[in-house]
Formats: sequence, structure tokens, C-alpha cells
Amino acid sequence: MTVAAAALTLLLTSTSHADAAEPVGPRLPLGDADLVETRSSRTLADGVTLTRIVRGTDPAPPGEINTTTRGPWVVNVLTIDPHRADGHLAVTYGPDLAGTERTTDLVRSAGALVGVNASFFTFTANRQYPGDPVGLGLYDGRLLSEPTNDPTEADFVLDARTHRTLMGKLTWFGKVKNRETGAELPLEYLNHPPVVPADCTVPAPGTTCASSGDVVRFTHDFAPATPSGVGAEVVLDRKGCVVRTATTRGTALAPGETSLQATGRESADLLRVAGSGCVRTVSRLFDERGRHIPVRDGLYGVNGRYRLTQDGEIVVPDGVGSFFDRNPRTIAGTTRDGRIVFATIDGRMTTGVGTTMKETAAVAHALGLRDAVNLDGGGSTTMSLQGTLVNKPSGASERPVGDAIVYLEGSYRPSRV
Repeated sequence: MTVAAAALTLLLTSTSHADAAEPVGPRLPLGDADLVETRSSRTLADGVTLTRIVRGTDPAPPGEINTTTRGPWVVNVLTIDPHRADGHLAVTYGPDLAGTERTTDLVRSAGALVGVNASFFTFTANRQYPGDPVGLGLYDGRLLSEPTNDPTEADFVLDARTHRTLMGKLTWFGKVKNRETGAELPLEYLNHPPVVPADCTVPAPGTTCASSGDVVRFTHDFAPATPSGVGAEVVLDRKGCVVRTATTRGTALAPGETSLQATGRESADLLRVAGSGCVRTVSRLFDERGRHIPVRDGLYGVNGRYRLTQDGEIVVPDGVGSFFDRNPRTIAGTTRDGRIVFATIDGRMTTGVGTTMKETAAVAHALGLRDAVNLDGGGSTTMSLQGTLVNKPSGASERPVGDAIVYLEGSYRPSRV
């Protein structure tokens, strides 16, 4: 085992194996104590079970969905026991990172048994690149989106080789350095459209914009073409050597090519640092204790918002506003004995009212999740079995999402040669 692999083993949580009984847990702590609660389970594959929990029998009055104590609540719980299961977990985002696909389509195209929606993504904030992850996006050892500086981001990392997991607020550091001159330039983002300063929106030949902009690294995975506009772009080959430069942004990248984009006064800095030579890109990921996470094949990670439980305790903060009100929810977590659990909670409907953040954490705790995070929810909340819906999404139709966590039968095999 290499030093890097040993460090990763220490970072990712592994727990002891117990007998394979499903972590059904106590009755869900939702609503009135006298509510009828029913549960039904089925085995999808060795070590993989799906449990449906329904609490409450009568539909909620439409005006009381956010306040009723009678429910109903509909929770679908996918439990994977890595000590018995023959498959592995992965994360998929479809044809390109910036696009969106329905969870059912992502499960089907991946050839997966089952899957759930995962990361928060740009959605309507950028209609050209709606699938862009808002936070961590790690796909089979390719860090394609860095964690944000938002303190509420709670990331979920999994190792397809060992079935270990890691949860917490990850951080990232990036820079580019000319191999010959040693000149450096910090990276702000990975695969996110850079912001153009307000006073730099009109190119002025022979002048340099004084306001600070962004420096971003793009890969072929992002979209058919990199974002276009004012600024500068340098395209690099597989070895990091300059293929071409431009004083505007926007180009198609061939497989293996990457590009560096800059806006504002960093546009001139980028052209100076890259020159016509070769650059080395530094990209490092750290856990919430500041320990380096070596990124390698088999490692996947998605972003959520807020830890729900930590070391067996409910840790979600108090809050107000629509995010903390009752909504559909998607949960990812692990039990003390090593099972990996994903749950969806239907919401915003008379037949499934959803949960507040506090109620969501209480559900995670009742399901026996020692550590759990809140993944993207609302209209995104979806669980799919072989490309068919398990839960009932809250919208008129299933919402396309940025990425999904899927369970694939068979041992992990690297996607890169």
C-alpha cells in the first residue's frame, strides 16, 4: 500500500461488520404518537434492501401540508450492506457535467440497479449550464467541481473499491505554475463559468481591465464548448503544454485537452504565466480537519447542505425560511455497523407532506444513521429502481438533475484506461 492509499484509508470511515438484519429502527418520530405506521421490505440483490415506510393514513388538507401533525409521510429507504453486497456505488452525471438528466435516465444509462439524486446544482440560476454542481463533484477520481466556501456545504465521499465513506465540509486549493519560469496563478474554480467584472464587459484593445476577475480550469467533461465571452483562454494538451491561446473565451476541447480561462485583470496574468510553454496544475482536496485526501480511481463525492447527524447525534441547526420548512428530502448516511443508507421523503403533496430540516434529522437518527447529510431535495428528490420511479417526485414531472448516486452490480472497475 502506498503512502497516499494509506492516508486515504485513515480518512475514510470503516466500521465493523454485524449480522445482516436491516436497520429498521424505531417508529419514525413524525407527527402524533397514535399514527398508524406500516413498513414493507424487499431484497433487490444480496445485501441490498428497499424498505417503504408510510406513517399516517389520511391525505393532508392542502392548506395544512406544512403544519399538520397527522401526515402522511412516505419514506423509501435503500440499505446496502457492503459486507454482503457484490456490487459497488458510483456517481454519474450523464453526457456532460453542465447538463441535466432525470435520475431515472441516469440509473438506466449507467446500467445500475438503483439510484438516488445527489448534488445541489445550478438549476435555473444558469439555464445554459443547469447541471453545474454547486460544490463538490468528484467522479471516479476526477475532481471536476471544487467545494464551495459556503459553511453549510456538507459533502459525501465514497470509495467504490473499499465501500468506505467520508462526510463533512471539504476544502480545496488550486493553482497553476509555469514549469520553466516558476510564475504562478491561483485557481478560483474548476469547471464553473467565470464572472466578468462589471467594468470589464466590453473588450478594449490595447488596454487592461483593472478589476479582479476569476481564473478557472475547464476539462472536456464540462460541456461541448467552454463558456464564451470577454477574457482570455489558454488550451493545454495532456502534458499541460500550451496548444493555443486567445484573447476571448470559448472553444471546443478535444478529449484530453483542458483549458484555463481568466476574466478581469487576471486575463493578462494568465497569458503571462502560461506563455507558450507548459504549466503544472495543482489541485488538492482536504477533509474538515485539514488532512489531504488523495484523489484516485474509485473515489466519488457529491455535495449536500447541512450535516443531519454526526457520531450518532442530531446536529442540524435551527433555521427559518423555505429551505427549513417541510420539503421533499434525500438523505445519505451510514450506520454504526457499516451499512450505507439512502432515503427519500416525499413532500409538498397531500399524500406525502415532507419534512422540515429538524424532522429530516430525526428521521435519519431513527433509521440508525450514525452520520448523515442532507442531499439536494425539493423537486429533485428521486429514487429509481432500474430506471423506474420508486418514490413520487413533487413536480408535475420528474426533474432533471445534475448527478446521481447509483448502485451497480459487480465489482468496481476503473472507467479510465
